[in-house]
Amino acid sequence: MQLETNQRLELTERAAALTRNYERLRTHDLLRGLLTEDYPGRIGLVSSFGAEAAVTLHMVAEIDPYTPVIFLDTWKHFPETLAYRDDLVTRLGLCNMQTVTPRPVHLEVEDPDGNLSARDPDRCCHFRKTRPMLQALRAMDCWITGRKRHQADTRSELTLFEVQDRWIKVNPLLDWSPDDVAAYYRTHDLPPHPLTSQGYPSIGCVPCTRPVAPGEDARAGRWSDSEKTECGIHFENGKIVRGGT
Repeated sequence: MQLETNQRLELTERAAALTRNYERLRTHDLLRGLLTEDYPGRIGLVSSFGAEAAVTLHMVAEIDPYTPVIFLDTWKHFPETLAYRDDLVTRLGLCNMQTVTPRPVHLEVEDPDGNLSARDPDRCCHFRKTRPMLQALRAMDCWITGRKRHQADTRSELTLFEVQDRWIKVNPLLDWSPDDVAAYYRTHDLPPHPLTSQGYPSIGCVPCTRPVAPGEDARAGRWSDSEKTECGIHFENGKIVRGGT
């Protein structure tokens, strides 16, 4: 969706003001402020239930377990991811889980043989993720991601708050290192994703994810045979963002 120039300016100024207010706070305090003061009832967490997802899920559950948690089920996920999602929802007591799927009519038209990801991964992400995502966010003004600067070169310039179409997007873990994540998991006794022990530090859909070799970026196993670096969750004007910012 295209924004008028003045609307875009207002959102940009809002993101800058939020950054000034929150950039020195601990992650948990940042999330509490957004959930209870700035965007009560108008903010959600978008989670892939991937390798590091339990950190933000745990924090949000502690603050307000009724916060909407949006999971995009593309019907191409690893079975381990779906089982991990169900385990975390129960373990953390998440009370407002929203699983969003592509419309069957879109599958029939766009991907009748189920192999579109091999021919045109951007197009596959668009109808399996971007379209459902736009619908899921309609009632919200702000949404939370789990993106981090360490994950890939394309994410090295992430900012705490950014503007995406008509939404404010917050990256509360942007400066967390792999050691920070691991320590949080240990402290709170959080279960790892079953695929992390098999060399998957970043986990998406089955056709577009491979194990990562030593020395590679954490996201090197995503769309490794193409220039694509981001999925349909991150978009601008309804179109997929190729880079990480």
